[in-house]
This record gives sequence, C-alpha cells and structure tokens, in this order.
Amino acid sequence: MRLLILIAALLTALPAMAASITDSAGRTVEVPDKVERLYASGPPASVLVYGLAPDTLIGWPRALRPNELPYVAQAYRALPEVGRLTGRGGTANLEVVIREKPDLIVDFGSVRGTYISLADSVQKQTGIPYILIDGRFEATPKAIRLLGKVLGRDDLAERQAAYAEELFEDLKSGLKGVPVDKRPRVYLARRADGLESGAIGSINSEILERAGGQNVVGEVPGRRGLVQMTMEKILLADPEIIVTWDRNFFESVWKDPLWGRVSAVKNKRVYLSPVYPFGWIDRPPSINRLIGLKWMASLFHPDRFPMDIEQETRRFYELFYHVKLPDADLERLLESARAAPR
Repeated sequence: MRLLILIAALLTALPAMAASITDSAGRTVEVPDKVERLYASGPPASVLVYGLAPDTLIGWPRALRPNELPYVAQAYRALPEVGRLTGRGGTANLEVVIREKPDLIVDFGSVRGTYISLADSVQKQTGIPYILIDGRFEATPKAIRLLGKVLGRDDLAERQAAYAEELFEDLKSGLKGVPVDKRPRVYLARRADGLESGAIGSINSEILERAGGQNVVGEVPGRRGLVQMTMEKILLADPEIIVTWDRNFFESVWKDPLWGRVSAVKNKRVYLSPVYPFGWIDRPPSINRLIGLKWMASLFHPDRFPMDIEQETRRFYELFYHVKLPDADLERLLESARAAPR
C-alpha cells in the first residue's frame, strides 16, 4: 500500500508530458499533452479557442457586455477580463500573463515577422509555450484542425472545419459563372457617419468580395486597410447594397438627404449586421465571420445562395458558440439583418 502511495506521489510530481508541434509560422513548440488553462493573445484567438475548447479559456481580452451574454454559454459569461498581448490597445503585460499561469498562449491572425518575434520573446521570458495560428480566411479549416489537435478536440474541430470547407466550396462553385463586373456593387459602412470603409485586400472588408460582391471602394494604392471616404466618392460609386454593423448609421441613413441619393438607400437595401456575441463581418476577424459570409452571400445572390437565416443561425451558434438560442434572443439578434426598418 505504501509503495502504491509513493508511486502516485512521484507521478504527481512529474512535469506534464509535452508534444512537439509545428505552428503556422513554422515554429516548433513543445506544448503540454493536456492544456487546462489557455491564454488567448487577442480577440481573434479568444473566439477560436472559445469555439473549440471554452473550458480552457482563462478569460476574455475584454469582458463580455450585457447584450452579448445571452449568446455565450452560461458557464463562460463571467470569465474575467485579462487584456490582450497583440493588436491595437494591448492591455495585458507579462506579469498578468505569468500570474494567470496558463499552460499555453495562442495567437490567431497574422504570422508575419513582428508576431513571430513577439511570440518568441514572450515564450522566452515566461517559459510558457506560445503558438501562432494563421488567421487568413482561406486558412480557417486548417487553423481549426491545428488547434483541435493541440487541445485534443479533434472531433469538434473536424465538424467545425467541415462547416467552413463546405461554405467555401459552395461559394466557389456558385460564383464560378458570375463575372466580377456582373456582381452587385457593395459598400461596407463603418462608424456612425458611414464614411470609413475598407479597400480591396483589407482584412476588414475582404468578406464582401468572398461573398460575391464588388467592393466599390476598390483598390487604394499603398493601402490594404481602412480608408476614409467622402460622400462625393460614395455618390459616384453608387453602391447597390450597403452593409454596416453601426446601429447609429443604420438608423440615420434613411433620413439623410445625401445618402438618400444612393441606390442602396433608395431601394432599401441597407442591412445591419448582427454583432452578438461577436461581429458577423469583423470585430474580431475570426471564425465568427463564417456565419456573416453565408449571410452576405444570401443577400448578394439570393437565387444562388438561399438561406433560412433563423435555421442557419441556430445551427452555427450551437456548433461554434455552444448555445441553443431561445426565440426571443434569436429575434433580437436578427431584427435588422433581413431588410430596412419598417
């Protein structure tokens, strides 16, 4: 009996077994066989991790707001705010990360040199393994499978990756016979005045092109991110469809005489994207964009991509967010996603 107790004590004292994995940046990282506490370096990573293994997430980069709570599983609504290591407005520091004692740090997004250097530096200073996962839209299935392997959630990862692959293949085949110049002209309106948008190639607006729209902002030399627009440019481009996630813009655009000259407003084809618990277009650019991509394709090409928005939303939220939405919460989420206000 004493021998058994001694063996058990020794086993408990042994360090956790580690496995060697190659992350999306080509870095070889030793990660624990069992990850119980995971620190997401920023919002995109937190959504990816929440979707696959919410029980490992030690906190949100930003605490959830009251309107977001019903769309996240009950057990994870009160997770603390732990800040972020990457992106604008980083609020975490290494002391916070060390204090939280994560088994692993995950970043989901760019795998350029800056982020590799950050990962290497943080890992060296803290001794905590840090992996980078490619956040490009087209890499989504591979990213999900990689994290699923690391966290031992292969079955769920396969179902989520298959969802993304099926969506991408449906769009590819459905748009094959539609020339780019025959696709609807679309504008993404950001901010309350609607005068911020994303150029072609921007991570903020790439969803427009992927869903089969023509981004009327076009290419901006030397810019692949956000751009400032003017009403003159918007009137000249005359988008057929406008999408936004800013409720202030959505509610005011119908009363503005200048915007009223735009075809999208005249024909009541301005749509307010759902944003709970994470945006369908962006904010953050993570797996939350998959449902937004499907929704946008149904707006741009309803005959090619018909969508039962209630059924598809329920399906997505159960698979990725682990919630079964009551009718009232579903209606609140989708209230303006279908068309202009009455």
